Amino acid sequence: MNPPTGTTKADLLEAWGNHLGNGRRRSPHTVRAYIATAARLIDGAKACDWASLARLEAADLRVHLAARREDGIGNSSAARELSALKSFLSFAREQAGVAHAAAPRLRGPRVKKGLPRPVTPDEAVNLAAMVEEDAREPWIGARDRAVLLLLYGAGMRIAEALSIAGAALPLGETLVVTGKGGKQRMVPLLPIVREGVADYLDKCPWPVKADEPIFRGAKGGALSQGMVQKAVARARIVLGLPDSATPHALRHSFATHLLGAGADLRSLQELLGHVSLGSTQIYTKVDAATLLDVYRNAHPREQG
Repeated sequence: MNPPTGTTKADLLEAWGNHLGNGRRRSPHTVRAYIATAARLIDGAKACDWASLARLEAADLRVHLAARREDGIGNSSAARELSALKSFLSFAREQAGVAHAAAPRLRGPRVKKGLPRPVTPDEAVNLAAMVEEDAREPWIGARDRAVLLLLYGAGMRIAEALSIAGAALPLGETLVVTGKGGKQRMVPLLPIVREGVADYLDKCPWPVKADEPIFRGAKGGALSQGMVQKAVARARIVLGLPDSATPHALRHSFATHLLGAGADLRSLQELLGHVSLGSTQIYTKVDAATLLDVYRNAHPREQG
């Protein structure tokens, strides 16, 4: 669809925002973040209409991202911005009537992987709240929040949380979980976790059966890990969290925070369902890394 004569930057951003908010049902926070990203591209590329934006290629995005890197953004932020830009350019090509509306193909910067990076307690709570706010249906938001609460509040793997069946209801103070290799363990469930699951079940439009998973997809089938991961990916962009803030990172955070509060490795091994103590010992390194960051940022001798 060709834009009318005299299209302005405000017109472009308004259409993009309406698409995100009304068409894609993104949260106001997500819409604001994506609009800001699009505005920077429009200014940098001096693209004043959909046709001009539709002509942008991978080389143009490289130039734009190089300028952003000069502004001081890191690899994780650049990767998040590239993802938002690709979505915007796909939309621009659709508006311009381009036959193949896919965005330019460009690989994002490589994000270094190291020790599991835990999120802070506040970040974990904010992440759970954001996935709930960003969902297209209230029951889906309650569902995603409940899953994340199980990961952070009980240290469960995402597959373990999604395998909870109706027979386990109503949830009590503990839950028997079947982990890797069929190994079972008992995990404690905090009141906020139980309340989160109960809130989801109260809003879920699908009947809960004893022999079926309680967490359902939009069409009633078993919820997939990918859907939860996508919800978290959208939320972390809005919150400005690194790419390492994944659903599995919440399990790492559960372990790291317990260790920091004085939990012994053997108890932590049981809570996480690790077969060997060696798998649990990685969290001692994570905790040391966290303390070192605090030391470097706060100690006077490191400031000068």
